[in-house]
Amino acid sequence: MKKLDKKVAIITGGAAGIGAATAARFAAEGAITIIWDLDDIRGNEFAKKLTSEGKTVVFAKVNTAKYDEIEVAAKAVIAKYGKIDILINNAGITRDSSLKKMTPELWQQVIDVNLTGVFYCTKIISEYMVEKNYGRIVNASSVVALYGNFGQTNYVATKAGLIGMTKTWARELGRKGITVNAIAPGFIATEMVAKMPENVIDGMKSKVPAGRLGQPEEIASAYLFLASDEAAYINGTTLSVDGGMTI
Repeated sequence: MKKLDKKVAIITGGAAGIGAATAARFAAEGAITIIWDLDDIRGNEFAKKLTSEGKTVVFAKVNTAKYDEIEVAAKAVIAKYGKIDILINNAGITRDSSLKKMTPELWQQVIDVNLTGVFYCTKIISEYMVEKNYGRIVNASSVVALYGNFGQTNYVATKAGLIGMTKTWARELGRKGITVNAIAPGFIATEMVAKMPENVIDGMKSKVPAGRLGQPEEIASAYLFLASDEAAYINGTTLSVDGGMTI
């Protein structure tokens, strides 16, 4: 039997990068995979590709910073499938700037998506999980939440906040059959990173004991483990997937 056979999984930010790798992996493991993203062109094309391979994948354009949109989208999933087993809070943005140059707008944009959006998704979807006495919630933090990063006050604040929220929700929801965990990826070879100058990428690699960048598929594997029944007794933890950066 596949690890996520017949489980219904929602992956936010699932149209590209780590989210897309996770959607592909979950679908391959038998999950009914729901992708929420703002990029409807890319999201629809990706969903169609996976569907053509015999997998069950559905795309919906959802702004996770909008409470009403999440409510509508979640109700649509429940109406069609009757449950939501897994929530992967993967969606996130960056608006980097030093403290001196960071505007209130840059601050708020990142807070709205990376922190408030996760709160909205979890609040709405966890209620459906409670009804079934089962759920797996995994939040995307970052290694920068553990040691900070120059020019990322807003991003680091959200990712550190997610660790605290993860622990709180694990306490609140644990007795209701729901586990809540987080992953903290290190430097990952996404499309955004690939566009950086080679010397910058080499500098990133030099900070990693493993001597390389991680692959999106490796983060997807971490998501898969924490979303599976194999991790049923893991609750409130943050798993670093960073090649040893935080040693």
